Amino acid sequence: MAAPHSRECDTLWENELNVIALLTDFGTRDTYVAQMRGVIACREPSLCVIDVTHAISPQAVLAGAYALADAVEAFPAGTVFVVVVDPGVGSERRAIAAEIGAWRYVGPDNGLLSVLLVRYALGAVVELSNPAFHRQPRSSTFHGRDIFAPVAAAWATGTPLAAFGSPVTAPLVRIEVAFPLCDADEHHQTVTGVVIDADHFGNLRSNIDRETLGKVALESCKVAIDGTFVGPIANCYADGVPGDVIALFGSNNRLEVAVCHGSAAERFPLARTMTVSIPVDGTEAVI
Repeated sequence: MAAPHSRECDTLWENELNVIALLTDFGTRDTYVAQMRGVIACREPSLCVIDVTHAISPQAVLAGAYALADAVEAFPAGTVFVVVVDPGVGSERRAIAAEIGAWRYVGPDNGLLSVLLVRYALGAVVELSNPAFHRQPRSSTFHGRDIFAPVAAAWATGTPLAAFGSPVTAPLVRIEVAFPLCDADEHHQTVTGVVIDADHFGNLRSNIDRETLGKVALESCKVAIDGTFVGPIANCYADGVPGDVIALFGSNNRLEVAVCHGSAAERFPLARTMTVSIPVDGTEAVI
């Protein structure tokens, strides 16, 4: 359900210090994240800055979009998310700031908001065209440090959204493959999704959420990865013996394939699609 937008939220955001959350594909080996945090500290050292993750695979915009959507509800209203998975940095792609549901976003307009825009209401959006809020000199390859971080710090400390640039009225970029496809025949319904990423434990996570399957009994579903049957939908990671391949809904309510006491990413290193087959009227599904 989309969260409503209100001027009361604007008043809260403009008058209180808030959380800034960083999500990037920068990794932690280099100084990129530290430089962004340094720019924010120069604006207001007392801001609370939280690292959501910096382990998004390089240039993996779709994985970044899902990671952002997975994280937002754990954060307080008014949090400014600085999300930088930006293979188009320095090009004609727009740099934007946007109100989305109860939260705020600063980053590139390249599809990173695709999942959020389905779940929550989009409020005001501006293009970050006012250089007064940019770090100078501005690099053409590091907008995270020179545009997004200083804008986020200013926004979190009371600068109104309109100060950062002109309103955006054209639709934001959306990634069409961000959502699963549904098909049906007389014997079964089939939901086909894509493998978005693998977590630290090697669990392969898809874009199929529980709501997509509706009210069907999970034990009647059959799951396949790239056409290879891996089992029905289990309840937890312990539903099997070491080495078993299982499917389950993880804590972010997305379908995963896991290996008990092992790594599904190692077992299926080239996995791209995940399929759920649901029998119609009691007919056993065939994959």
